[in-house]
Amino acid sequence: MKNLKSAAGRRRKRLILSILLCLSISLSGCSAGGGPDQELTEVNVLLDWYPNAVHTFLFAAQQEGYFEQEGLKVNLETPADTNDAIKLVAAGKADLAVSYQTQVAQSRAEKIPVVSVAALVRHPLNQLFVRKDSGITSPKDLAGKRVGYPSTPLSEAIISTMVESDGGDPSKLNFTDIGWDLIPAMTTGRVDAIIGGYINHEKLLIEKEGVQLLTFNPSRYGVPDNYELVLTASEDGLSKHEETIRRFLKAAAKGQAYTVQHPDEALQMLLKHESRDFPLDPDVEKQSLQILLPLMDDGTEGFGAQTEESWNAVIQWLKQQGQIKAGSTIKAQDAFRNLGE
Repeated sequence: MKNLKSAAGRRRKRLILSILLCLSISLSGCSAGGGPDQELTEVNVLLDWYPNAVHTFLFAAQQEGYFEQEGLKVNLETPADTNDAIKLVAAGKADLAVSYQTQVAQSRAEKIPVVSVAALVRHPLNQLFVRKDSGITSPKDLAGKRVGYPSTPLSEAIISTMVESDGGDPSKLNFTDIGWDLIPAMTTGRVDAIIGGYINHEKLLIEKEGVQLLTFNPSRYGVPDNYELVLTASEDGLSKHEETIRRFLKAAAKGQAYTVQHPDEALQMLLKHESRDFPLDPDVEKQSLQILLPLMDDGTEGFGAQTEESWNAVIQWLKQQGQIKAGSTIKAQDAFRNLGE
C-alpha cells in the first residue's frame, strides 16, 4: 500500500511538473507524448492552401515521428483564405506559416513583422500558360490576346515584365479579370493565356481536360528567379522561440529526405489527410510531386537555405514595378534567416 501511495505521489509530482512546463512554454502550448516523461512543445503551422503535393514533406515528418523526435507536436492547418496565413503568423495567431517570397517582401515594406525562415520551393511555380492553338509562341505574342489573371497587380507586373523582356509592347496587353477561375477560363477558351496557375497543379488539371498548353517561366523573361514558397515566422516568435523553430526545420528536413527517397509512400501519407472540401486526384498529385522535388532541392546547401542575392533581386524588382511603395525601407538581410543545419 505504501508503495502504491508513493507511486501515486510521484505521478502527481510529474503531472504538476508537466503543467508548470506547459505554462512556461509560450510558443503555443504543450502536450504529453513520446513517452511518459517527455513533454512536447505544440507548434501550429498554417499551410498556404489545402493539403497537396507540396506539403508532402510535412505530413511525412509527422507520420514518421520526426517532429516528435524533436520534442514537437505539430498541428498542420488550412487557413480560410490564402492571404490569411502570413497575417495570422504576424499577429501571433499561428507559430509558422507557408507563404510566398514576394508576399513576405511586400509585407515587410508595409511594416508587417514577418521573416522567412526557410525556402521550400526554390523556383517559380506560377508561370504563364498559353493554349497551343492560340498562335502564341513567346510572351511578346500576347499583344492583342486575352490574358486571364486573378485580380492581382503582381500578376500584371509579371506579364508586363515578360512581354517587355521579350521585345513586346506591354501597353497592348488585354487583361481579363477571371478571379481564380483559372481552369475553366482556359478549358472553355474564354482567354488565350493565364497567369496565376501553377505548373504542378492547374497545368496538370487543364491538360487532363484535353487542352494542350505551352508554359513560359517568368525567370527567363526578366522576372527574378524567386522562391515560390517559403516558411515564415513573426519577428517576435523568432526572437522568443528560435531553438524550437530550428528543431522544426530539422524534422522537416528529415521529412523532405524521406519524401525524396520514398515518394510513393510519402504521397500516401499526404492522401490520408486530403481535405473533404478539396479531394485530391492521386495521379495528379503524383505528377505534381515529381515536378516539385527537383524545384525544392538547392543542390548544394541544406534544406531551406536562402541567399541575400535572391532577396535583393526580388525586392528591387518589386520596387521597379511599383509593387513596393517608393521610399519604403526594406533590407534583404532583415527579411530572412537561415536556421537549418
